[in-house]
Amino acid sequence: MLQTIIGIDVSKNTLDVVMLHPRGKWHKVIDNCAHGYQQLQNWFDQQKVDSVHACLEATGQYGEGVAEFLYHQGYQVSVVNPTRIKRYGESKLHRNKTDKADAALIAEFCSKEKPALWTPQPAFRKHLRWLVRYLADLASMYQQERNRFLSGVRDEFVLNALEAHMGYIRQQCDAVRQAIQQHIEATPELKKQQELLVSIIGIAELSAARLMAELGDIFAFENAPQLAAFAGLNPKGKSSGTSVFKKPRVSKEGRAFLRSILYMPAIVARRHNPIVRAFCDRLEERKLPKKAVTIAAMHKLIHIVYGVLKHQQPFDPFYLAS
Repeated sequence: MLQTIIGIDVSKNTLDVVMLHPRGKWHKVIDNCAHGYQQLQNWFDQQKVDSVHACLEATGQYGEGVAEFLYHQGYQVSVVNPTRIKRYGESKLHRNKTDKADAALIAEFCSKEKPALWTPQPAFRKHLRWLVRYLADLASMYQQERNRFLSGVRDEFVLNALEAHMGYIRQQCDAVRQAIQQHIEATPELKKQQELLVSIIGIAELSAARLMAELGDIFAFENAPQLAAFAGLNPKGKSSGTSVFKKPRVSKEGRAFLRSILYMPAIVARRHNPIVRAFCDRLEERKLPKKAVTIAAMHKLIHIVYGVLKHQQPFDPFYLAS
């Protein structure tokens, strides 16, 4: 059976869909909502499409609805890092930048590269992720209001309003933290993973919850370097011949939020985790900058996270000595 390739360019309100069918190539724009998804299915029925491989970029929450709809219809779905699509387009010298052209590029990428298939996260993981991201939004709002409060405002009404709003946000943060921990305690799989993660010196309960929310299923990663690349913590060098040589840098072609989650645990691990501390000491002896050592600590920590979760064994700070 010949497979139909679907490339989907996602935006907040609409989906540009390009279909690569054995009989031709078509383009359609639908609403990014349940009614639009049903229109997409009706389009498949009209074209007598049975076997589908749909591909879209991992651009946040706006693509989740259509990805889950297609998955539950029994179709193959791939959700791909946007950098891969961008690099593929550059290699093909694609110059047009429209929603239709982007959807066609995604369809072409799917047809040629056969990206890995995607499966949706179970409901308990999605709920944890929403709670964790809401907590991050609240923390950002609190910092914005605090900056305003400390900006030199002298109006009493504004100061009182800001202080009241900050108090409300603090209460909401406390409530969300409590909801996160209650959800973990009520979910055996999450509770077990949190216990494993907090065994790592440098990771506390809330950091563990944040990591679980962003990592999802650890078994989706083949190895620790793949997980580091997912976080954008893999090194990226640039050298050529005898004239081009730049120091390797972290790629940052991954989840920025995941890197932000790892930052403070890495700072703590740098001081108190014997494995991370010994690793960072060796780097400091080589006169690496402080920032580079911190990033290396984050990289080392995510490798430890992978090992602990993959093997379902608590962290042993002396495993290198055995």
